[in-house]
Amino acid sequence: MAEQHSAADIAFVRREMLPQQDAPATSRGIVAWFRESLFSSIPYTILTLACLYILWVIIPPLVSFLFTSAVWSGADRAVCATEAQGGIQPDGWFGACWAYVGDYGNQFIYGRYPNEEQWRVNIVGILFIGGLAGLLIPSLPYKRENIIFLAIVFPIAALILLTGGHLSVGGLYIPLAILTVIALGVSFLFAKLSESDPIPGLKNVAFLFIGLFVLLFILGFDFGLVHVETEVWGGLLVTLVIAVTGIAASLPLGIALALGRRSALPIVRFFSIVFIEFWRGVPLITVLFMSSVMLPLFLPEGVSFDKLLRALIGVALFSSAYMAEVVRGGLQALPKGQYEGAMALGLNWTQMMRMIILPQALKLVIPGIVNTFIGLFKDTTLVLIIGLFDFLGQIQSSYSDPAWASPVQAMTGYAFAAIIYWIFCFSMSRYSMFMERKLDTGHKR
Repeated sequence: MAEQHSAADIAFVRREMLPQQDAPATSRGIVAWFRESLFSSIPYTILTLACLYILWVIIPPLVSFLFTSAVWSGADRAVCATEAQGGIQPDGWFGACWAYVGDYGNQFIYGRYPNEEQWRVNIVGILFIGGLAGLLIPSLPYKRENIIFLAIVFPIAALILLTGGHLSVGGLYIPLAILTVIALGVSFLFAKLSESDPIPGLKNVAFLFIGLFVLLFILGFDFGLVHVETEVWGGLLVTLVIAVTGIAASLPLGIALALGRRSALPIVRFFSIVFIEFWRGVPLITVLFMSSVMLPLFLPEGVSFDKLLRALIGVALFSSAYMAEVVRGGLQALPKGQYEGAMALGLNWTQMMRMIILPQALKLVIPGIVNTFIGLFKDTTLVLIIGLFDFLGQIQSSYSDPAWASPVQAMTGYAFAAIIYWIFCFSMSRYSMFMERKLDTGHKR
């Protein structure tokens, strides 16, 4: 019996640990990743091989067209045409004509903006990039000052620099005074209906319209700059002006409309629903066409609005309706306990929305918000239908120049446009993902 116990101890109890061994080569490193991600099963293997074949068919010709066979310098179409087409390239040549893009680069960025005044556009770009970087980089300080700069100082400075200032605003003082009285009355009525103190709302409205009167004075002041009509604006300048204005206006308007649609006041909820459903039911191209062609027919004789201003208003209102539904989705996603907890703390409606509800709701819908921004940025190409030459429109207008006419001119122009639009849209997408990771509070499943 003792021998049996001794044998059992030797057989089943290890007295010395085996040395550590490396994992099998098939379960670690790049081989394991390929095996698990691309070749884990027969269907995955078939899909991987099919994708590799498609990439093999597409990428080499694309690289050849854009880089290896491309022409990077030249003075006219001869460098981008074959000998049979009146050029210097051998027959069978096929490549991008980047020399044409370089020659038209100034027009693609500024349009027909006067060359001697383009420094003003550059200053606006530097101010915008500086303010945006200070706002978007989390580690940089003075976020509140950056918001004030981008929301108030930058738009005024950009408008003065791009147009030259000294605008004819003398006839707007009386209508603005009438609008001030109406806004004060509406604010007082809203406070009474909601049984809240009307004084804070009246102060906010008063400060807002005092700021508008100051703004009119600044816009009418002569800064000594040459006036540049918006008809000569074009290229990337117009694209960014429309996109940035639409993005900056659609977010606050969308938040207000989303809150209005969930308001307990029937009249506020009714008008918010009507506004949202109307603009969501009309194509953007129709909005632009109506603002450019039909709107002047309903205005009094002698009254007209700048074509770019009409497009900006149409784009902002259109995108705000879609933004409102995105924000409303975030508001509905919050549990009822968040509202009850805020009310239990004694917060009023404004404090509850500003400090508790909206920060959480906006965080939840960051992908939807950025998706709306990206769609708006690409939709700016539709302004060509009303005669505004944005970035893509400026590229298309260059095709009529016989000095660079060649079979590869249009393909090069569209490829260049695609690259620029992809850079902007991809940058917004990556920043959205960065903010999602930074603001993550453990809601992942």
